[in-house]
Amino acid sequence: MGVLDTAGRKRKQRADEDAAPALFPAAVDMAMHSDEEGDNEDSDVNDEVDEFPEIDAQSDSEEYDSAVDADEEEDDEADDDDNASSDDEHHIFSRPKTVVSDITGQPKRVYPEIEPDYDSDSSTEDTPNRVGNVPMHWYDDLPHVGYDIDGKKVLRPARGDELDKFLQTVEDPSAWTSAFDKNTQMDKPLTPEELDIIRRLHDHENPDAGYDPYEPMTEWFTGKGKEEVMPLSAAPEPKRRWVPSKWEKKKVMKIVRAIRQGRIVPNKPKASTQQQFYSIWAEPSTSHAPSLPAPKTKLPTNSESYNPPEEYLPTEGERKEWEEKDPEDRERDYLPQKYSALRLVPGYDRFIKERFNRQLDLYLAPRVQRAKLNIDPKSLIPKLPSPSSLRPFPTYKSSTFSHSGSFARCLSLSPNGAWAVSGDDKGVVSMWEVNVGREVKQWKFSSKIGSIEWCPRTDVSYFAVGIEETLHFIIPPNLPAAVYNLTYKLLAPATLPPPSETPSAVKWTTTSSSKWTIDTPILTLNLPQSSGFPKQIAWHRKGDYLATVAGGGPQGGVWIHQVSKRHSQAPFKKIRGDVQLVQFHPVKPHFFVATQQYVRIYNLAEQTLLKTLMPGIKWISSMDVHSSGDHVIVGGYDRKLCWFDLDLSEKPYKVLRYHSRAIRSLHFHPTYPLFASSSDDGTIQLFHSRVYNDLMTDPLIVPLKILRGHEVKDGLGVLQIKWCNSHPWLVSGGADGAVNVWCS
Repeated sequence: MGVLDTAGRKRKQRADEDAAPALFPAAVDMAMHSDEEGDNEDSDVNDEVDEFPEIDAQSDSEEYDSAVDADEEEDDEADDDDNASSDDEHHIFSRPKTVVSDITGQPKRVYPEIEPDYDSDSSTEDTPNRVGNVPMHWYDDLPHVGYDIDGKKVLRPARGDELDKFLQTVEDPSAWTSAFDKNTQMDKPLTPEELDIIRRLHDHENPDAGYDPYEPMTEWFTGKGKEEVMPLSAAPEPKRRWVPSKWEKKKVMKIVRAIRQGRIVPNKPKASTQQQFYSIWAEPSTSHAPSLPAPKTKLPTNSESYNPPEEYLPTEGERKEWEEKDPEDRERDYLPQKYSALRLVPGYDRFIKERFNRQLDLYLAPRVQRAKLNIDPKSLIPKLPSPSSLRPFPTYKSSTFSHSGSFARCLSLSPNGAWAVSGDDKGVVSMWEVNVGREVKQWKFSSKIGSIEWCPRTDVSYFAVGIEETLHFIIPPNLPAAVYNLTYKLLAPATLPPPSETPSAVKWTTTSSSKWTIDTPILTLNLPQSSGFPKQIAWHRKGDYLATVAGGGPQGGVWIHQVSKRHSQAPFKKIRGDVQLVQFHPVKPHFFVATQQYVRIYNLAEQTLLKTLMPGIKWISSMDVHSSGDHVIVGGYDRKLCWFDLDLSEKPYKVLRYHSRAIRSLHFHPTYPLFASSSDDGTIQLFHSRVYNDLMTDPLIVPLKILRGHEVKDGLGVLQIKWCNSHPWLVSGGADGAVNVWCS
């Protein structure tokens, strides 16, 4: 009982000690309350003071201590029960369990494992491999890749081969959004944030999604009331910024003197004493594609069997025919033979020769792999506009003028397009009206007509006729009085111009006014002897100069004549090749000369060669220059028509092959975007040729129509064509003697 009384006194003493701190605030007349106490609790404080408890002599005994400990344990258990009941009411997790440790033998608390819910964040989970930042190749030869938080080995996961990886990417659509983790040795899925960063880096954007490159600028030193009035620094510019540093100069000169004295030697390349070996069979690395494998030999057929069927065996006639043929003409290199048994088959006599030919084929024959292109042929054809949208152009034959029994070799039209003159092989020159085809006048000459060309001037009216070594100028009838008088004064002036300082081999002869009639030429040019037949007359656009091309002569048969001064000169002392055609440039002082295979462009003012065009034609037959002067068309006897862009290249821009026989004549329309070509096949090809002022736009060439109205005679078809200056009409002369007018 004494022990129990002592324990009771101790508990009472504890209660008195708990209540004792309230005495001090009362002594200083202050009230200190806790958070749970109110203002009305002052009644608990009284002025009584407990006496100090007496010391019990039995407190030193063991029984007393054990009784006290038991009493304290009961109090602790009661407190734990009270706390557990209160925690169970408010705690959301399960309570820990108290177990006895197998190692220490002491009680310990074990908390249950936390099961992750849908609201848990996987980013806070610990990685299973806790090896830290160490090279992972240390674990290449080990079955594990590291250790977890408990010190246990993290085994290496099984990884399949490339086929398994491919099948995994096919079966799992999200496999492409994973990356290989070196620590865990397995693929780890990427988060949407990481995928967004990768996408931004791929698109060359800022990886931060919240970054705004267009956010408004914060104006620190600009705006109203923020203008900088005073400079940031008013210190004067230091002298060292424009004066060279003396210290650096001394340092550099010190290094320079050391190099000159040999105290500083540049590093020499280290010579390797180790012997190097090279593999003689190793192929050098190259960027070229590997060589193609050799084609396999053909497999033997039934005819090469030692016992072929009867239908493969040749007869005596076939055997004799095979032996008489050359080895290159034989269908096969052997004759089928029949043997009753395989042991009776002799050795192959052509084995060595066939092996040798096989080696030659492999060594000499190039092998190229050709990629087959699956292209629709219709897609390769350019889309051209419809010919009906490119009108007007000639579509039908309006009228015909005939030279009976002879070739209509040459023709020309007046500048106004109302009259036409044509010549034939009998020496007859006929002038007729274009609209109705009615003949107005006829001139007769001693030899066949080589060329006819009307003067392009509109204030005068006359044309030139070329026959054997002679050039005649003729005034047509029915001219207005003003035009007639001006033409007569030009060709037969009252006072002749003074002769040129350099004599010419060409003689100018004017018929006297008393002897001249409308039936005779008013002016005649006698070309040098052996000049030959004048096959072309080309006028300059101003109508004062004309050029003639004859069949022979030391200067290539090319002469340039000036009508106003009655002077002729040969522009070339010596020219390479046989001159076929010449043309004047419509704007510049350039001169086009076509030989058999080339077209040369000369500058007459500077007397220099500007350019040589290479059409690739075996024999040039015709040529014409566009009214802009930047484009040239050239035709040949090998059926080619070449379009040249003089600003582009010396080679053709387009090569057209529409005629089946030789091309005889070409002509650009002076005002309409048209040109035509005639051929010995009896047809005339019409083309739309639009040339743009923009140098970056290519010319538009569209075939329009094929005109058929001439007969082929003695292998010749349409010999010459000419456009009407003021209308989209075409005049053509052929070997059948007909001169047709084609209208739109």
